[in-house]
This record gives sequence, C-alpha cells and structure tokens, in this order.
Amino acid sequence: MISHFLKLEWKQYFRAANWQKSVFLNILLVLFALYFVVSFLIIGVGGYWILKEMYPEQDPLVVVNAFLLFAIVGDLIFRYLMQKLPVMNIKPMLTLPIPKSKIVHFILIKSSFSFFNIMSLFFYIPFAVVLIMQGYNVAGVLGWLFTMIFIIQSVNYLNFLINKNTKIFAGLVTLLIAGYLVNYFNWFNLPGFIGKGFDFIYENPIMVVAFAALLLFLYSINYKQLRNEVYLDAIITEQTKEVNAADLSFADKLGDLAPFIKNDLRLMWRNKRTKSGVWMILVGLLYGLIFYPNPMYKGMEFMYVLVGIFSTGTFLINFGQFIPAWDSSYYKMLMSQNFKYERYLESKFTIMTISVVALFVLGIPYVYFGWKVLVVHFAAMIYNVGVNTHVILFGGTFNRKKINLDEKAAFNFQGTGAVQWLIGLPLMVLPMAIFGLINWLVSFEIACITLAVLGFIGIALHKKIMKAITKKYITNKYVMIHAFNQEN
Repeated sequence: MISHFLKLEWKQYFRAANWQKSVFLNILLVLFALYFVVSFLIIGVGGYWILKEMYPEQDPLVVVNAFLLFAIVGDLIFRYLMQKLPVMNIKPMLTLPIPKSKIVHFILIKSSFSFFNIMSLFFYIPFAVVLIMQGYNVAGVLGWLFTMIFIIQSVNYLNFLINKNTKIFAGLVTLLIAGYLVNYFNWFNLPGFIGKGFDFIYENPIMVVAFAALLLFLYSINYKQLRNEVYLDAIITEQTKEVNAADLSFADKLGDLAPFIKNDLRLMWRNKRTKSGVWMILVGLLYGLIFYPNPMYKGMEFMYVLVGIFSTGTFLINFGQFIPAWDSSYYKMLMSQNFKYERYLESKFTIMTISVVALFVLGIPYVYFGWKVLVVHFAAMIYNVGVNTHVILFGGTFNRKKINLDEKAAFNFQGTGAVQWLIGLPLMVLPMAIFGLINWLVSFEIACITLAVLGFIGIALHKKIMKAITKKYITNKYVMIHAFNQEN
C-alpha cells in the first residue's frame, strides 16, 4: 500500500501544471537547496576546528551546545513561516477499501523526510563524526546525535500542532529576541545554562530515551488529530466561519479612498496568504541587526541603502508586487463597479506610503549604530514613497497570475512571475548603485541628498505619474480579467 501511495505522489508531482509551467522556478529551488546543503556540510566538517580556533580555551561541543536553544527556537519559527503542512489528495481514497490509519501514517511519516528535517542533519552528522575521530566518547556522541535527530522530528510535529496559533508564534519570536538581548547585554549566561543540559546528555546517553518518548508523544497527538478528520463527510460539509468585524471607521477620514482601504485591511487580516505577509514586516524591521552589528559591513555604506530600502519598504515590496493580483478572485466583479480606477490605485499607494513612514519611525532606534544609519534610512523612506511605490504600481500592470489567498506566503510561489523577479532591480539595486557611485565620487552627504531628491521629485510628479499608470491598467484591464480566470 505504501508503494502505491509513493507512485501516486510521484505522478501527482510531475504531472502537475505548476511543474510544467515553472521549470525555471523548480531549478532555482533545487539550486537554493543545494546551496544550504553544501553550506551546512562545510560547517559540519570544519566546525570543530573553526570553534577550536575561535574559542581555544573551550570545548567545541560545549560551545555548540550553548547555542542549541537559539537553533531549536529559530528552527521552529522558520518552519512556522516556511513549512507547509503535510497534505495528500485523500478525497478519492476515502471511497476505496483503504484503511484510514495507513493514510494518516503515510502523511505523517512523509513529513519526516521533508527538506526541513534533512537539512540540519548535514551539520549534526558530520560534526558528530569529527567528534568521534577526535577521541570523544562514542556512546556519548551517538546519544547526543540521536537526541538532536529526535528534537528535529519533534519540532516537525510540534509545528503541525501550533501552526495556526499566532499567539504561540508571537511568544516564540519574543523568546528568541529576549534570549538574544539577555546574551548580548550579558545579563545572564542563558546559552551556558541551556548548554549544560545538552552536556548532561553527552555524559549520560541514556537520556536519549526521554527525547524518543517525546517524539512518540507528539506523533500520537498528530495521529489522533488527523485520524479524526479523515472522513468524507468532513470534506464535503460546508464549513462556516465566524468573522470578527474590526472597527475601521478611522479610514473614513480618507474620503472616497476609504472603501478600498477597508477592503484591503480586511483582506490582509482574514486570509492566510496576506496574514503571513504581514508577519514578514517584523523580519524586515529587524533586518538591520544582520548587518549593523557586524564589523565587516562597517565601511560598506552602500549596504545601509539596502537595509534602509528593505526595512522601510518590507510591506511595500510584499504587498505591492502582487497588485492587483490580491483581488484576482473577484477582479471581474470589481471591474464591473462604478468607480474611478485611479482612486483604486490611489488607495494602494496610500497604504504603502503609510507603511513606509510607520516602519521608518519604528526603525529610529537604529541610530544606536550611528547617525549615518538614520540619515540613510530617512533618504530611503523618501525614495520608497516617491519612486518605489510608482515602480511597484507600474509593475502591477504586467501581473497575469491568480493568487489563492487561502495559502501561506512563505515558499508559496503561486502568482509569482517574471515581473516579481525582475522588479527587484529598480527597487533595490538601482538606489544602491546611485548611492554607491555618488558616495565614491563626491561624499556620503550628497549621496543621501540625491536619494531624497529623487524621492521628492517622484512625490511632486505623483499625479502625472498616476495618470500614466492608470491608463496602462485600463488598457490591460480585459487581459487581466481573462488571465485571472485561469487557474495557475
């Protein structure tokens, strides 16, 4: 029976329309996966000697154990954003004499072999082999290795249980940030405290049994939950959801833009695809912490522009690049209404502008890393409002792919076409090139002023630019209606 399931999965994957239409995208994903595999493998093989050189007075295994808490919590957050729940087209099978228990077991076991579970093993297994070669206790290393394998699988099944709970996700992000701050300001040696627990596992390999029990416990909970849902009537029964209406009366101050803005706000909060995108704002806001504390980027002032454009324009990029595809499921109905298309686009511009200004204000604490950072962020904010909003809206005239709002945003390339890949050049590369060239030829101050002036010019010409963009949308209106009627 399992072999039949595997054959069906294989045929379903390679016969899907998405595979045939997105060969380039699949090749790109394979290269992306190979990059991570090779990177983890190199770190796993050479990690022992790297840590030995960086911390000559400490045991490399103790150093690794000290940071496993951050690795596990970070892995869970990464899975929450990226990993899809295990699915299988089981509806036709429910009318056949196939034990439902086998279907459920297949779905769960299949998830154990996902890329998210295998990827980190390319670090842990080589690192464990190196430890054994360096004379570490074999039983202790194997106990530590199997503990990590059981933890990875446990995180996999835990993610399926908490996947729809945004409160737990917020708690995980808070825990990760709090742990980083506690360690950064030396308030408490949290990594060392947690690391002692993993050191204890190395010294007492029998403790691996506890983590095996944890894995079986989480597997059984997932099994019971899925087993209770594998019924045909559960699939065909119409599900009703209670919609919590939020008070959006504040938008009425925006006049005839209010109905469109209210519609977008409801769309963002009620649908999985847009809701996942909203959480990405937090990632963009903290993006600077990757670069600014790192001494390697201290002299690369053009990188400040990359961080400034991305951190103030995270929402602009995530939301704007799919205009008007967000409304693709009801675009035909929308176009039959009596309203000015320019006001529809103006509402998108207004939402993006408000988000850019708000993210700049929230990013003001980056001044901690120097006044230059704040100045670049301000220039990037003006550039985003005056230039990138118009670039995004113009790029929307080429969108031809429908979006299913019921799916998550992470690793979901539905609705993604050549436009989304190419639009990054004018959005990110162009301002970096302009700033870097002027900063090299003239000065840092003039480079910032140039970016801001370009933004102010875009703001001054906003009405004329919007008229030209609106004309382009109206020209392509019927082409878009036809394209959005097609399933990707």
